[in-house]
Amino acid sequence: MTIKTILTEPNKILRQVSLPVKNVGKEEQRIMDDMLETMYHAKGIGLAAIQIGIPKRIIVMDMGKDQENQKPMYFVNPTINNKNSNFSTYEEGCLSVPNQFAEVDRPSTCEVEYLDYDGNKKKLLASGLLSTCIQHEMDHLEGILFIDYLSKLKKSMIIKKLSKQKNKLDRIIV
Repeated sequence: MTIKTILTEPNKILRQVSLPVKNVGKEEQRIMDDMLETMYHAKGIGLAAIQIGIPKRIIVMDMGKDQENQKPMYFVNPTINNKNSNFSTYEEGCLSVPNQFAEVDRPSTCEVEYLDYDGNKKKLLASGLLSTCIQHEMDHLEGILFIDYLSKLKKSMIIKKLSKQKNKLDRIIV
């Protein structure tokens, strides 16, 4: 497994719509393994393939709090069939929007159909934080970031901060 570089906003690749996976094979499993390793290294709970520059409809997640309780989840070509009309609010962050957090309202439950790590069809009824996380990661597959749910002013302030941080990282110090 390899730790990959996580793309950060602003980056045009993050705004691409990801393409469906034709079948789950060794290459897709290697991608999911790398994604999981990358997510754990970055201390995240979810990661979409597009966040490491791969425009495929693949998501990995793990809601476990620590290494002893890891329960990785793999979602290939996920689709949401039903969303609850009741909303819940969570403070969201994102590995592609580092050190920025904001409250986002999302449907409190959703039903997801997907292929698992081995390509088997699965269905999941998710609620609470799991529902929020799935919806957040699925937004990535459509080129949407959680900051797109914020006011225009707040979003532009966050992007400006991130752009300044990126410029500082590009500087060479001798």
